[in-house]
Amino acid sequence: MPTDFKLRPWSMDDLPSLVKYAANFDIAKNMMDSFPHPYSEQCGKDFIEMTQKSKSLFQCIEIDGEAVGSSGIHLRSDIYRKNAEIGYWLAEPFWGKGIISRVIPMMVDKGFDTFDIERIFANVFARNKASQRVLEKSGFVLEAQFMKTIFKNGQFEDELVYAVRRENWLHQ
Repeated sequence: MPTDFKLRPWSMDDLPSLVKYAANFDIAKNMMDSFPHPYSEQCGKDFIEMTQKSKSLFQCIEIDGEAVGSSGIHLRSDIYRKNAEIGYWLAEPFWGKGIISRVIPMMVDKGFDTFDIERIFANVFARNKASQRVLEKSGFVLEAQFMKTIFKNGQFEDELVYAVRRENWLHQ
């Protein structure tokens, strides 16, 4: 039976569970450096405040009253203004339960419903096979592979770019 969850805006009440679950190297190693490790209470406060002021769409993933992850649709600007990036992370105890494969289509729907965009993309570490599978399962298509463009934890890594376009989105 699938794990029940809800998507909702972030609140300062989420700070204890955010810090509890985000302070995990196995999450941070697949994220931008702006997602720090270790993850302090101040990092959590700064993140929640940013989500409340941002023009992008940030949603808390809540399970049993706890904030256990996040997903966002991050708007681009200038010549990329018809594009947005999707990002997500989930607390390790909830991995492998099909949660992110249900979150992504919900967020893509929200992104296309909320913003005047035509494309939602995700940048993925090439070694992150789970993220590749969940994006493909959600209808994203591999558009590009860049060799050794990411510099993370002292080494270069390959980057994959997956995307879905409004005209091809099946969940409308």
